[in-house]
Amino acid sequence: MPISCSICDGKAILKRPKTGDALCKECFYYAFEEEIHKTIIDAKLFTSGETVAIGASGGKDSTVLAYTMKELNQRYNYGLDLVLLSVDEGITGYRDDSLETVKRNQIQYDLPLKIVSYEDLYGWSMDSIVKQIGLKNNCTFCGVFRRQALDRGAMMMKVDKIVTGHNADDIAETVIMNVLRGDIGRLRRCTAITTGTDGALPRCKPFKYTYEKEIVMYAYFKKLDYFSTECIYSPNAYRGFARAYIKDVEKIRPSAIIDIIHSGESLSVKKDVRLPVQGTCERCGYMSSNPVCKACVLLEGLNRGLPRLGIGKTHKERRKADEAEKAKKAAENLNSEDQKSCDNSSDQSNNRTCVSSCQCSTDISKLTLNSKPDVSKLDF
Repeated sequence: MPISCSICDGKAILKRPKTGDALCKECFYYAFEEEIHKTIIDAKLFTSGETVAIGASGGKDSTVLAYTMKELNQRYNYGLDLVLLSVDEGITGYRDDSLETVKRNQIQYDLPLKIVSYEDLYGWSMDSIVKQIGLKNNCTFCGVFRRQALDRGAMMMKVDKIVTGHNADDIAETVIMNVLRGDIGRLRRCTAITTGTDGALPRCKPFKYTYEKEIVMYAYFKKLDYFSTECIYSPNAYRGFARAYIKDVEKIRPSAIIDIIHSGESLSVKKDVRLPVQGTCERCGYMSSNPVCKACVLLEGLNRGLPRLGIGKTHKERRKADEAEKAKKAAENLNSEDQKSCDNSSDQSNNRTCVSSCQCSTDISKLTLNSKPDVSKLDF
Protein backbone atom coordinates (compact mmCIF):
# COMPACT_ATOMS: atom_id res chain seq x y z
CA MET A 1 0.00 0.00 0.00
CA PRO A 2 1.45 3.39 -1.03
CA ILE A 3 2.41 5.72 1.81
CA SER A 4 0.77 9.15 1.71
CA CYS A 5 2.66 12.43 2.01
CA SER A 6 2.21 13.82 5.52
CA ILE A 7 1.63 17.33 4.10
CA CYS A 8 -0.44 17.02 0.91
CA ASP A 9 -1.70 13.40 1.08
CA GLY A 10 -0.07 12.70 -2.26
CA LYS A 11 2.25 9.74 -2.88
CA ALA A 12 5.30 9.90 -0.64
CA ILE A 13 8.63 9.01 -2.22
CA LEU A 14 11.01 9.61 0.69
CA LYS A 15 11.32 9.68 4.46
CA ARG A 16 13.06 12.70 5.93
CA PRO A 17 16.12 11.61 7.97
CA LYS A 18 15.70 14.62 10.22
CA THR A 19 12.04 14.24 11.24
CA GLY A 20 10.98 10.83 9.93
CA ASP A 21 8.11 12.40 7.95
CA ALA A 22 7.04 10.72 4.70
CA LEU A 23 6.93 13.36 1.95
CA CYS A 24 6.41 13.70 -1.76
CA LYS A 25 9.12 15.35 -3.82
CA GLU A 26 7.55 18.83 -3.99
CA CYS A 27 6.69 18.92 -0.31
CA PHE A 28 10.26 17.90 0.55
CA TYR A 29 11.60 20.77 -1.56
CA TYR A 30 9.26 23.16 0.21
CA ALA A 31 10.09 21.93 3.72
CA PHE A 32 13.84 21.93 3.00
CA GLU A 33 13.91 25.47 1.61
CA GLU A 34 11.54 26.90 4.22
CA GLU A 35 13.69 25.59 7.07
CA ILE A 36 16.74 27.30 5.59
CA HIS A 37 14.74 30.51 5.11
CA LYS A 38 13.59 30.35 8.74
CA THR A 39 17.20 29.90 9.88
CA ILE A 40 18.26 32.96 7.86
CA ILE A 41 15.40 35.13 9.16
CA ASP A 42 15.59 34.02 12.81
CA ALA A 43 19.35 34.62 12.97
CA LYS A 44 19.12 37.85 10.93
CA LEU A 45 22.04 36.72 8.79
CA PHE A 46 21.76 39.34 6.04
CA THR A 47 20.83 42.95 5.41
CA SER A 48 19.41 44.16 2.11
CA GLY A 49 22.05 45.61 -0.19
CA GLU A 50 24.91 43.41 1.02
CA THR A 51 27.30 41.60 -1.31
CA VAL A 52 27.63 37.99 -0.17
CA ALA A 53 30.31 35.54 -1.32
CA ILE A 54 29.27 31.88 -1.45
CA GLY A 55 32.17 29.55 -0.66
CA ALA A 56 32.00 27.20 -3.66
CA SER A 57 34.01 23.99 -3.78
CA GLY A 58 31.91 22.12 -6.32
CA GLY A 59 30.74 19.59 -3.71
CA LYS A 60 27.16 18.82 -2.72
CA ASP A 61 27.00 21.29 0.19
CA SER A 62 28.29 24.35 -1.63
CA THR A 63 26.34 23.54 -4.81
CA VAL A 64 23.05 23.20 -2.92
CA LEU A 65 23.94 26.34 -0.96
CA ALA A 66 24.48 28.35 -4.15
CA TYR A 67 21.22 27.03 -5.65
CA THR A 68 19.07 27.67 -2.56
CA MET A 69 20.63 31.07 -1.80
CA LYS A 70 19.79 32.29 -5.29
CA GLU A 71 16.30 30.74 -5.09
CA LEU A 72 15.48 32.23 -1.68
CA ASN A 73 17.04 35.59 -2.55
CA GLN A 74 14.64 35.89 -5.48
CA ARG A 75 11.61 34.39 -3.72
CA TYR A 76 11.81 36.49 -0.54
CA ASN A 77 13.60 39.51 -1.97
CA TYR A 78 16.59 39.48 0.41
CA GLY A 79 18.18 42.16 -1.76
CA LEU A 80 21.56 40.44 -1.84
CA ASP A 81 24.23 40.59 -4.53
CA LEU A 82 25.54 37.00 -4.70
CA VAL A 83 28.96 35.93 -5.99
CA LEU A 84 30.88 32.62 -6.03
CA LEU A 85 34.29 32.32 -4.37
CA SER A 86 36.50 29.23 -4.78
CA VAL A 87 39.88 28.19 -3.39
CA ASP A 88 42.29 26.12 -5.46
CA GLU A 89 44.38 24.17 -2.94
CA GLY A 90 46.49 22.61 -5.67
CA ILE A 91 45.45 18.95 -5.33
CA THR A 92 45.96 17.15 -8.63
CA GLY A 93 43.13 14.82 -9.57
CA TYR A 94 40.72 16.34 -7.04
CA ARG A 95 40.51 20.12 -6.83
CA ASP A 96 41.26 20.71 -10.51
CA ASP A 97 38.30 18.47 -11.39
CA SER A 98 35.94 20.00 -8.81
CA LEU A 99 36.73 23.50 -10.05
CA GLU A 100 35.38 22.49 -13.45
CA THR A 101 32.07 21.81 -11.68
CA VAL A 102 32.21 25.27 -10.07
CA LYS A 103 32.77 26.86 -13.47
CA ARG A 104 29.69 25.06 -14.80
CA ASN A 105 27.71 26.26 -11.74
CA GLN A 106 28.79 29.80 -12.55
CA ILE A 107 27.10 29.51 -15.93
CA GLN A 108 24.07 27.60 -14.60
CA TYR A 109 23.33 30.10 -11.81
CA ASP A 110 24.60 33.18 -13.67
CA LEU A 111 26.82 34.33 -10.79
CA PRO A 112 30.28 35.97 -10.87
CA LEU A 113 33.18 33.67 -9.89
CA LYS A 114 36.54 34.38 -8.26
CA ILE A 115 39.20 31.66 -7.79
CA VAL A 116 42.19 32.14 -5.47
CA SER A 117 45.00 29.60 -5.14
CA TYR A 118 47.41 28.50 -2.42
CA GLU A 119 50.22 28.76 -4.97
CA ASP A 120 49.56 32.46 -5.57
CA LEU A 121 48.87 33.35 -1.94
CA TYR A 122 51.47 31.26 -0.12
CA GLY A 123 53.87 29.95 -2.76
CA TRP A 124 52.91 26.36 -1.84
CA SER A 125 50.33 23.95 -3.25
CA MET A 126 48.86 21.13 -1.15
CA ASP A 127 50.67 18.60 -3.32
CA SER A 128 54.01 20.21 -2.44
CA ILE A 129 53.04 20.53 1.24
CA VAL A 130 52.16 16.82 1.44
CA LYS A 131 55.60 15.99 0.03
CA GLN A 132 57.07 17.86 3.00
CA ILE A 133 54.76 16.88 5.87
CA GLY A 134 53.30 13.54 4.72
CA LEU A 135 49.70 12.35 5.02
CA LYS A 136 49.31 12.55 8.81
CA ASN A 137 48.96 16.30 9.49
CA ASN A 138 48.27 17.71 6.03
CA CYS A 139 44.64 18.63 6.83
CA THR A 140 45.90 21.08 9.47
CA PHE A 141 47.72 23.06 6.79
CA CYS A 142 44.80 22.90 4.36
CA GLY A 143 42.20 23.98 6.91
CA VAL A 144 44.20 26.95 8.17
CA PHE A 145 45.25 28.12 4.70
CA ARG A 146 41.76 27.69 3.20
CA ARG A 147 40.15 29.72 5.96
CA GLN A 148 42.52 32.61 5.35
CA ALA A 149 42.39 32.21 1.56
CA LEU A 150 38.59 32.60 1.61
CA ASP A 151 38.92 35.84 3.56
CA ARG A 152 41.61 37.16 1.24
CA GLY A 153 39.56 36.30 -1.82
CA ALA A 154 36.48 37.93 -0.30
CA MET A 155 38.47 41.10 0.39
CA MET A 156 39.60 41.16 -3.25
CA MET A 157 35.92 40.98 -4.28
CA LYS A 158 34.98 43.61 -1.67
CA VAL A 159 32.11 41.58 -0.25
CA ASP A 160 30.33 42.18 3.06
CA LYS A 161 29.89 38.57 4.20
CA ILE A 162 30.82 34.99 3.37
CA VAL A 163 28.41 32.05 3.51
CA THR A 164 29.69 28.49 3.73
CA GLY A 165 28.02 25.10 3.29
CA HIS A 166 28.79 23.79 6.79
CA ASN A 167 25.83 21.58 7.70
CA ALA A 168 24.47 20.16 10.96
CA ASP A 169 26.65 17.06 10.69
CA ASP A 170 29.78 19.20 10.28
CA ILE A 171 28.97 21.30 13.34
CA ALA A 172 28.15 18.25 15.49
CA GLU A 173 31.49 16.71 14.45
CA THR A 174 33.29 19.91 15.43
CA VAL A 175 31.64 19.89 18.85
CA ILE A 176 32.78 16.30 19.44
CA MET A 177 36.32 17.08 18.21
CA ASN A 178 36.66 20.08 20.52
CA VAL A 179 35.34 18.08 23.48
CA LEU A 180 37.89 15.33 22.83
CA ARG A 181 40.69 17.90 22.48
CA GLY A 182 39.56 19.90 25.50
CA ASP A 183 39.60 23.05 23.37
CA ILE A 184 37.38 25.36 25.45
CA GLY A 185 37.97 28.42 23.27
CA ARG A 186 36.80 26.76 20.05
CA LEU A 187 34.09 24.76 21.83
CA ARG A 188 32.46 27.99 22.93
CA ARG A 189 32.22 29.47 19.43
CA CYS A 190 32.01 26.42 17.11
CA THR A 191 28.19 26.32 17.24
CA ALA A 192 27.79 30.01 16.40
CA ILE A 193 25.81 30.51 13.20
CA THR A 194 27.84 33.66 12.45
CA THR A 195 31.54 33.96 13.24
CA GLY A 196 34.13 36.65 12.66
CA THR A 197 31.79 39.49 13.62
CA ASP A 198 34.68 41.18 15.42
CA GLY A 199 36.82 40.98 12.29
CA ALA A 200 36.60 42.39 8.79
CA LEU A 201 34.38 39.67 7.29
CA PRO A 202 31.59 37.81 9.13
CA ARG A 203 30.91 34.19 8.09
CA CYS A 204 27.43 32.69 8.10
CA LYS A 205 26.17 29.09 8.04
CA PRO A 206 22.61 28.91 6.64
CA PHE A 207 22.81 25.07 6.78
CA LYS A 208 23.50 25.00 10.53
CA TYR A 209 20.39 22.86 11.25
CA THR A 210 20.30 21.05 7.88
CA TYR A 211 21.22 17.36 7.81
CA GLU A 212 23.83 16.16 5.32
CA LYS A 213 21.56 13.33 4.16
CA GLU A 214 18.83 15.79 3.25
CA ILE A 215 21.30 17.94 1.32
CA VAL A 216 22.28 14.86 -0.70
CA MET A 217 18.61 13.99 -1.31
CA TYR A 218 17.81 17.55 -2.39
CA ALA A 219 20.76 17.61 -4.83
CA TYR A 220 19.77 14.18 -6.20
CA PHE A 221 16.08 14.94 -6.80
CA LYS A 222 16.85 18.41 -8.17
CA LYS A 223 19.49 16.87 -10.45
CA LEU A 224 22.06 19.49 -9.45
CA ASP A 225 25.52 19.37 -10.98
CA TYR A 226 28.04 18.66 -8.21
CA PHE A 227 31.37 16.87 -7.66
CA SER A 228 31.20 13.89 -5.28
CA THR A 229 34.77 12.52 -5.07
CA GLU A 230 36.40 12.68 -1.63
CA CYS A 231 39.69 14.55 -1.21
CA ILE A 232 42.59 12.16 -1.78
CA TYR A 233 44.39 13.48 1.34
CA SER A 234 41.46 13.31 3.78
CA PRO A 235 41.16 9.60 4.78
CA ASN A 236 43.63 10.08 7.66
CA ALA A 237 41.99 13.28 8.95
CA TYR A 238 41.04 13.45 12.64
CA ARG A 239 37.58 14.67 11.64
CA GLY A 240 36.95 11.34 9.92
CA PHE A 241 36.87 9.52 13.26
CA ALA A 242 34.40 12.05 14.70
CA ARG A 243 32.26 11.66 11.56
CA ALA A 244 32.18 7.87 11.93
CA TYR A 245 31.09 8.26 15.55
CA ILE A 246 28.31 10.70 14.63
CA LYS A 247 27.00 8.35 11.92
CA ASP A 248 26.90 5.44 14.36
CA VAL A 249 24.99 7.49 16.94
CA GLU A 250 22.59 8.80 14.27
CA LYS A 251 21.58 5.23 13.38
CA ILE A 252 20.36 4.71 16.94
CA ARG A 253 18.97 8.21 17.50
CA PRO A 254 18.36 10.37 14.37
CA SER A 255 17.93 13.52 16.47
CA ALA A 256 21.44 13.06 17.96
CA ILE A 257 22.99 15.53 15.49
CA ILE A 258 20.69 18.39 16.48
CA ASP A 259 20.94 17.34 20.14
CA ILE A 260 24.74 17.65 20.04
CA ILE A 261 24.47 21.10 18.46
CA HIS A 262 22.00 22.22 21.14
CA SER A 263 24.35 20.86 23.80
CA GLY A 264 27.19 22.90 22.34
CA GLU A 265 24.99 26.01 22.28
CA SER A 266 24.06 25.49 25.95
CA LEU A 267 27.61 25.05 27.24
CA SER A 268 28.83 27.81 29.52
CA VAL A 269 32.37 28.59 30.67
CA LYS A 270 33.30 29.54 34.22
CA LYS A 271 34.24 33.16 34.70
CA ASP A 272 37.71 32.31 35.99
CA VAL A 273 38.58 30.29 32.85
CA ARG A 274 40.99 32.24 30.67
CA LEU A 275 39.93 32.32 27.01
CA PRO A 276 41.89 33.51 23.96
CA VAL A 277 41.56 37.19 23.16
CA GLN A 278 41.04 38.01 19.50
CA GLY A 279 43.67 40.27 17.97
CA THR A 280 45.61 40.61 14.72
CA CYS A 281 48.73 38.88 13.45
CA GLU A 282 51.77 41.16 13.62
CA ARG A 283 53.06 39.72 10.34
CA CYS A 284 50.10 39.53 7.95
CA GLY A 285 47.42 41.50 9.81
CA TYR A 286 44.96 38.58 9.79
CA MET A 287 42.82 38.01 12.90
CA SER A 288 44.56 35.86 15.49
CA SER A 289 44.51 35.16 19.22
CA ASN A 290 48.33 34.99 19.19
CA PRO A 291 50.95 37.57 18.15
CA VAL A 292 51.62 35.46 15.02
CA CYS A 293 48.68 33.67 13.36
CA LYS A 294 48.66 29.92 12.70
CA ALA A 295 48.98 30.40 8.94
CA CYS A 296 52.18 32.44 9.31
CA VAL A 297 53.66 29.85 11.72
CA LEU A 298 52.87 27.00 9.33
CA LEU A 299 54.23 28.96 6.38
CA GLU A 300 57.42 29.79 8.28
CA GLY A 301 57.94 26.10 9.02
CA LEU A 302 57.53 25.17 5.35
CA ASN A 303 59.88 27.91 4.15
CA ARG A 304 62.53 26.99 6.72
CA GLY A 305 62.35 23.28 5.96
CA LEU A 306 60.72 22.59 9.35
CA PRO A 307 57.17 21.56 8.34
CA ARG A 308 56.25 20.43 11.87
CA LEU A 309 56.93 23.86 13.35
CA GLY A 310 53.22 24.64 13.63
CA ILE A 311 52.02 21.12 14.43
CA GLY A 312 51.29 19.96 17.98
CA LYS A 313 53.33 21.64 20.70
CA THR A 314 54.73 24.56 18.77
CA HIS A 315 57.08 25.71 21.55
CA LYS A 316 59.08 22.46 21.36
CA GLU A 317 59.52 22.69 17.61
CA ARG A 318 60.35 26.38 17.96
CA ARG A 319 63.05 25.56 20.53
CA LYS A 320 64.52 22.91 18.23
CA ALA A 321 64.52 25.39 15.35
CA ASP A 322 66.24 28.06 17.44
CA GLU A 323 68.87 25.58 18.62
CA ALA A 324 69.49 24.47 15.05
CA GLU A 325 69.82 28.12 13.98
CA LYS A 326 72.34 28.82 16.76
CA ALA A 327 74.36 25.75 15.84
CA LYS A 328 74.37 26.84 12.21
CA LYS A 329 75.60 30.33 13.11
CA ALA A 330 78.27 28.89 15.41
CA ALA A 331 79.50 26.65 12.61
CA GLU A 332 79.59 29.60 10.21
CA ASN A 333 81.59 31.68 12.73
CA LEU A 334 84.02 28.81 13.27
CA ASN A 335 84.52 28.38 9.54
CA SER A 336 85.13 32.11 9.24
CA GLU A 337 87.80 31.98 11.97
CA ASP A 338 89.40 28.95 10.29
CA GLN A 339 89.61 30.90 7.04
CA LYS A 340 91.31 33.80 8.81
CA SER A 341 93.80 31.41 10.38
CA CYS A 342 94.57 29.93 6.97
CA ASP A 343 95.07 33.42 5.56
CA ASN A 344 97.43 34.33 8.42
CA SER A 345 99.44 31.14 7.90
CA SER A 346 99.73 31.92 4.19
CA ASP A 347 101.00 35.43 4.93
CA GLN A 348 103.53 34.03 7.38
CA SER A 349 104.85 31.61 4.74
CA ASN A 350 105.37 34.40 2.25
CA ASN A 351 106.87 36.83 4.74
CA ARG A 352 109.20 35.00 7.16
CA THR A 353 109.48 37.91 9.57
CA CYS A 354 106.79 36.51 11.85
CA VAL A 355 107.89 36.28 15.50
CA SER A 356 106.87 33.74 18.11
CA SER A 357 104.42 36.20 19.72
CA CYS A 358 102.53 36.61 16.43
CA GLN A 359 98.83 35.66 16.46
CA CYS A 360 99.50 33.12 13.68
CA SER A 361 101.13 30.64 16.02
CA THR A 362 98.30 30.75 18.53
CA ASP A 363 95.72 29.98 15.85
CA ILE A 364 97.06 26.51 15.13
CA SER A 365 94.88 25.06 17.90
CA LYS A 366 91.84 26.41 16.11
CA LEU A 367 92.91 24.86 12.85
CA THR A 368 93.00 21.43 14.41
CA LEU A 369 89.31 21.58 15.43
CA ASN A 370 87.95 20.83 11.99
CA SER A 371 91.01 19.69 10.09
CA LYS A 372 94.15 17.98 11.30
CA PRO A 373 97.05 19.56 9.43
CA ASP A 374 100.48 18.00 9.34
CA VAL A 375 102.18 20.17 11.98
CA SER A 376 105.62 19.13 10.72
CA LYS A 377 104.91 20.91 7.44
CA LEU A 378 103.82 24.17 9.09
CA ASP A 379 106.46 26.87 8.74
CA PHE A 380 107.01 28.67 12.06
